[in-house]
Amino acid sequence: MPSVQLPAGPIDYLDTGGDGPVLVFGHGLLMNETQWRKVIPLLDGYRCIAPTLPLGSQRHPMNPDADLSQRGIARIIADFLAALELRDVTLVLNDWGGGQFMISDGRADRLGRLVLASCEAFDNFPPKPARPGVTLCRIPGGTSLFMRLMATSFFRHGDQGYGGLTKTRIPDDIMDDWFGPATRDANIRRDLRKFVTGTPPRKILLKWASRLSTFDGPVLVVWATEDRMMPAEHAHRLVDVFPDARLVQIENSRTLIPEDQPEQFAAALRQFVPRRV
Repeated sequence: MPSVQLPAGPIDYLDTGGDGPVLVFGHGLLMNETQWRKVIPLLDGYRCIAPTLPLGSQRHPMNPDADLSQRGIARIIADFLAALELRDVTLVLNDWGGGQFMISDGRADRLGRLVLASCEAFDNFPPKPARPGVTLCRIPGGTSLFMRLMATSFFRHGDQGYGGLTKTRIPDDIMDDWFGPATRDANIRRDLRKFVTGTPPRKILLKWASRLSTFDGPVLVVWATEDRMMPAEHAHRLVDVFPDARLVQIENSRTLIPEDQPEQFAAALRQFVPRRV
């Protein structure tokens, strides 16, 4: 897997190559590029790029002084697009929504389109069901305990853990890959703790959200009708915020639409981002 060195540290990424429209995929907390393993193979004719962001599942720790706050990760995405000299990018976000802050931070010049799929928005950082885990990570030794919990079937597959994100059972080998780095490496646990405790107060989140309307490119909001983490009202609010936005609702899915309904998700992307002739 290729890697690029950014000011914050190394970022691994999957890149299908080609000269088709560029889709860059973000992922959720304690996940990596394999969150998109069912969707990317359905997108022939597109250049699909999936970086592994430092949200706890990265294979290499970031620099000790790296800014891994919500806005810091958004800046890492902006630096990543610049390092690969990508333009007219369609940024696709699911679960984690902080990539939106590229807009409020004035770093969206390389974005042509935006896809927000059942992701954090407005003041829902982190979603309420995830907040006890954030509290645990603030306690000395809490991040190590949190990762030990991720090894249990209850937290992996139960409705109070990652099972609440999907209607299908995520294979254990995928979850081993997601949770392994922070389980083994204290420096990656440091990065994870920095991220989960780095969310600003509600007032600042809403201030950043108020700047989203400055993005005038096309926006596709894709929302799961059975999402337990991301409020349905946020889908409609996002459509109202952006000057050029529309909503697609996906039935029989929870938050991780790429896991539950990859064909429908890929079809929505193909319709939203036409292939070049």
